[in-house]
Amino acid sequence: MNWEAITTRVDAVKSRGTDLQKRLRALRHRLTLLLAVIGPGLITSNVDNDAGGISVYTQAGAQYGYTLLWALIPMTIALYVTEEMCARMGVITGKGLSDLIREEFGFRPTFFVMITGFFVDLANVVAEFAGVAASMQIFGVSKYIAVPIAAALVWALVLKGTYRQVEVIFLFACTLYLSYVFSAIFAKPDWLEAARHTVIPNIRFEPGYLVMLMGLIGTTIAPWQFFYLQAGFVEKKVSPRQYPQARADVLFGSVSCMVIVFFIIVCTAATLYKSGHRDITDAAQAAEALIPLAGRGAGILFAFGLLNASLFAASILPLSTAHVICEGLGFEAGIDHKFKEAPIFYWLYTILIVVGAGIVLLPHAPLWKILIFSQVGNGLWLPVVIIFILLLVNRRDLMGEYVNTTTFNVVAWVTAIAVILLTLVLAYTAIFQGGAPAG
Repeated sequence: MNWEAITTRVDAVKSRGTDLQKRLRALRHRLTLLLAVIGPGLITSNVDNDAGGISVYTQAGAQYGYTLLWALIPMTIALYVTEEMCARMGVITGKGLSDLIREEFGFRPTFFVMITGFFVDLANVVAEFAGVAASMQIFGVSKYIAVPIAAALVWALVLKGTYRQVEVIFLFACTLYLSYVFSAIFAKPDWLEAARHTVIPNIRFEPGYLVMLMGLIGTTIAPWQFFYLQAGFVEKKVSPRQYPQARADVLFGSVSCMVIVFFIIVCTAATLYKSGHRDITDAAQAAEALIPLAGRGAGILFAFGLLNASLFAASILPLSTAHVICEGLGFEAGIDHKFKEAPIFYWLYTILIVVGAGIVLLPHAPLWKILIFSQVGNGLWLPVVIIFILLLVNRRDLMGEYVNTTTFNVVAWVTAIAVILLTLVLAYTAIFQGGAPAG
């Protein structure tokens, strides 16, 4: 081999090395951008797996086995489509959803959104502290000890922490949902049967089955999510240049949320449904029933997941409500503000926690009626919020080139109409037939 050939080969190796370095730098840059943006989408999607949601998923598995797993794929699409629009509005406009509704539609619609949101979210906060009480009772801790401690921790976390500190804790809480994955593994399900029902729809035109299906969808998409998600991207100061990373955050959050739902249903289907324990009404009962069926490890992990979900949602829901009201009225809002800079925001947060926890501590509190009220409230509130979102995201003067495409609009409107019809039917069922899955 002559010297010229050796030189050529060395140059080629150097060139490949340089190209590899460039690719690694580009990959590192994209990863850095993603890590800087990730948070609001992942947190918002996963916090929807709260006490009420887990109760519904538990009932779905206990009463219908694997047959409702097919619904998770369309639910994932619906969750992503609705949340992505809010993420895009937050990133492009730099304003929260309440802000935009007030500016574009006036004070009266905003006031309606605020009042409805306050009472519906208060009922949901009560449900989360009820979840804390139920899960801790499995560990032998009285609700009169567990609930006040939980309320104090949740309050101190937001009042004393910065946005970044609170976000890191919330992201850590997302990882704790993996307890449901391990709980499902301990249950030793029929994975092939579960996979088959996931990809092949199994629709039954039975009242109970349809109500459960509507309950699953109703717990997947909740109105408060949109406000918190958009406020999260605004508070994090995510720029239009980072929109692709924000969209990836929402997609990852939507998929991870549904993965956890999959394992909850699989776990209860493999144990409670298989053994005939089909009269389970909430997640706490499921955790206790799992212990003799799948071992203490499965039951404890299930109860721990409920505790984590309840604490997680009890932190986020009051934050979302405080953001909605303060943005709508033009008050300062956000965790990065000190108490004296945003007193209304922090007082609203405090009131929601104190009242929510206090109701759970009442000896004969009508918790089931409160769960039903929150469900009906979500059914009435959700259609209005989705319509506002779709009207705003299609305003070219507001969104510029980031308005919905025709294809995305079709998907979004179909999703919105389907959710509207399902939640209204669910609300009707809850009012006139005396109950439905809580969400």
